[in-house]
Amino acid sequence: MPPAFVHQITKYDPADRDEQGRYIGAEDTISDHGPVEAAYLAAVAAFAQDAGIDRLEIRDPAVAGYVHFGAEPSVAGHGLDGLFPPDLTGYHDGAEVSLPVALELIRVMLRDQGAWCRLEAGDTFTVHVGWDQYLYVGSEQPCPHAVARTRELGLFPRPLAASPYAAEFDEAEVTEPADENFWMRVRTELASRRTLLLEESYVRNAARWHRITPKNLDAVRVGLGPRALLSVWPDLNPDVTAVLAALPQDESAEFVWEAHDGTFNHAIVDDTHFRQLTAQMTDARAARVLPLTEHRPLLCAVLPDSDACSAPDGDR
Repeated sequence: MPPAFVHQITKYDPADRDEQGRYIGAEDTISDHGPVEAAYLAAVAAFAQDAGIDRLEIRDPAVAGYVHFGAEPSVAGHGLDGLFPPDLTGYHDGAEVSLPVALELIRVMLRDQGAWCRLEAGDTFTVHVGWDQYLYVGSEQPCPHAVARTRELGLFPRPLAASPYAAEFDEAEVTEPADENFWMRVRTELASRRTLLLEESYVRNAARWHRITPKNLDAVRVGLGPRALLSVWPDLNPDVTAVLAALPQDESAEFVWEAHDGTFNHAIVDDTHFRQLTAQMTDARAARVLPLTEHRPLLCAVLPDSDACSAPDGDR
């Protein structure tokens, strides 16, 4: 259940809206990287203080995909440099961070730098950043002092029934757990295929790839990130020329390949990239095309907490 009290917080004065509710004032839809942005962060801090919250969980984390829809250009590291290491250890679903780190994540989202997540404390406190500098704070308490403080900061809080970015409004996703039954089915596939490709989506729009065999499966499993989405695919095809020739026409696909040094890479491509890919694949060992429209792995499941390694809390 969402928190009982939800407020939309914006810099847009309600007096500057037309009869249809559209904003017609002078405020821009991007962050000023200055005092207004600081006011947003101070408002969230005030709500957290009223609610007695000093730590939040990262939920449904994402980074910029191959198409970035933000109003500002994405930046290297998705805006997370200095908060998390380059491999994003500690930035995963369920990771707990301190309020100061949470506020920095909100800053990243206000700036559309690439990373996005929900910040929540169970069902009692939530912070969601939406498009165009709309921010939503939910609490089990009315937080009157925080509401007043938000107005003092020059922002405009508005009560809502629920945040439009609440998880309850998301489309259904994979919920099958990567439990022992899942791993038994992986072993069954390996018994006949000998090798498989495991896609580890540790945050949305980011993945690591592993070639798994009956011998290395346990070792790979130990290193998987907490709550990762796992997809099992047939192994890469060593006939890279044939894979390139099979690129779908007039649609994008995910192209995965193993470089000469044994590392795995992937990119979203279409047939217009054929010449560039062909030049890049001269020393590739193997490759495979994974369709985006019919994403049908052999097996798919989410790593449950009981099978996840303990992770740092992101306080860096």
